[in-house]
Order: sequence, then structure tokens, then C-alpha cells
Amino acid sequence: MQTTLKSTVTFTGTGLHTGREVRVVVNPASAEYGIWFHRVDVTDRNPMIPARWDAVSNTELNTRISNADDVSVSTIEHLMAALAGCGVHNALIEIDGPEVPLLDGSSAPFVNAILARGVRRLKAPVRAIRVLKPVTVSHEGAEVTLEPARELEIDFEIDFTDAVIGHQEKRLNMANGAFVRELCDSRTFCRSADIDAMRDRGLIVGASVTSAVVVDGDKVVTPGGMRHSDEPVRHKMLDALGDLALAGAPILGRYVGQRAGHAMTNRLLRALFADPSAFEMIECDAATVARLPGAGLRKSDSARIAA
Repeated sequence: MQTTLKSTVTFTGTGLHTGREVRVVVNPASAEYGIWFHRVDVTDRNPMIPARWDAVSNTELNTRISNADDVSVSTIEHLMAALAGCGVHNALIEIDGPEVPLLDGSSAPFVNAILARGVRRLKAPVRAIRVLKPVTVSHEGAEVTLEPARELEIDFEIDFTDAVIGHQEKRLNMANGAFVRELCDSRTFCRSADIDAMRDRGLIVGASVTSAVVVDGDKVVTPGGMRHSDEPVRHKMLDALGDLALAGAPILGRYVGQRAGHAMTNRLLRALFADPSAFEMIECDAATVARLPGAGLRKSDSARIAA
């Protein structure tokens, strides 16, 4: 059955790009509602934005969605990953600014709050997108593929010149809470030099070493180092789940990413939906629902997440 939150969850933090404090309220929603953002600070235009692949308007550094009135919300991927990874299908997200706060740079704060509230089952079947044949998108050395699989799998590979990152690859079956246990506390990462360059462009006013893993060659600048030896590739997988959640339904298929990011995942979804022979919508039986991300999670699972 479809799910929503048992009660409202509220977050407050600094926006990465504006540097201003933002308040986010995630509300329960009815069956078939899906995920929508409501810009409560916008009163002169349509403030509602669907969390959907065809609403994506920008993918530089993060994922931004917009409506026809050019009202937008950016940096949605970590919250979307948390909702998908906790098995939440329906929610109304009220936000009083143009971007979701970065918090610690991972999905852990969102996941912990969702697990603390719990989810409620709704009287509607879960529908999923089953991939029927491989779909691949390539661009400037990056490549992403969706191919048939019984449940969602994510297989990611990255390669950086910085020795502290280097070559990393990881593959996970996302069934039964794997996102919460393996990925949700992995933070976004960047180079020290990139931070300076982006600040010069006015792109990351609210960034700090406490909201990302900052690296410099063979060193981790962020106090405390990495939470996992392969935290960068885990975070790429986290981002991929958040961006795949914009499909509007759980995906049954294997995602393979090589040097990919937000833009490539959105291009992949657009390519998938452009080919009706590449997928089908199915009504999930109990066995399939039990293999979806978030199935079987308990409040106690939050104790396994890095704070």
C-alpha cells in the first residue's frame, strides 16, 4: 500500500546558494498525491511545484525544479532521496525560500526525522515503473544506464585526480532499507579550490566545511574526516536515488552510473519516458512492495545513522 508520514516534520537550515535561513515543513498527504513543493513565500504566482522529472529546470551543482510561472526550488535531491529511501510516496513540502537547506550535506537529518515520526499506510496500491529494456545516455565521458532488474539496484563508479578520493565504485540492492543503512549519512563533497571558485561566482554563499566533505589532494579538510572510506561514491548513489525519485514512482531496474551526476540522471529519465517500449507501469503485489526501498524500516534503524 502507498504511504505518507504519520505527522509533520520540520527542518530549519541555511541555504547553500543564498546563505539565508530556510524553513521546510514536510506534511502528510493523501493517496495518489505524490510529492509536491509549496513555496509559501510566493503569493503573486502559482506557488506549487511537482517533484517530477519533467519539472527539472537546472542541474548545475544540484537539482532544481520549476513550474510554468518560473517559481522554483533547488537542492531537493537529499530530501527526495530520504523520502524515497524511507518509502514515503506522498507528501506536501512547504518551504519559505528558493532552496532546501543543505544541513550536514547528507540525507541523515531528513531520514532520522522521518523514522522518528514513522509512516502511515494508505488505502491505495503502490505502482512502480518496471524497466523492460536497457536505456543509456552518454555525454562528455559520463554515462548512465537503466536496465531490467527485479528491484532497484544502483551501481556507481567515480574517478577523481584527488588521491584521497581516486577511483571508487560500489553496487547496492536498494531493497529493505539499504539506503538508510548504507548511504543516507554520506555527505556531498568538493575540492577546496572549487569552493573558492564557486564563491567567486556567487554560487555557494552558505557553504562550509561542516556541510560537505572538503578535500585537498591527499587530505580531507573537513574536521573528523570521512564517515566512510568510500563516502564520495556513496553520496553519488544517494544523489542518484533522489534524482530517480523524480520519476514519480519507484523504479524496478538497475541504474549504472559512470562519472555521472544530476544532469545525466535527469537525461536518463527523459530518455526512458520518451520510449514507451522501455518501461511499463505495474501495480505491485505484496512481494514486490517488500523489496522496495524503505520496506521493513523501524524507528530503531535511526540509531545506525551517523549524527
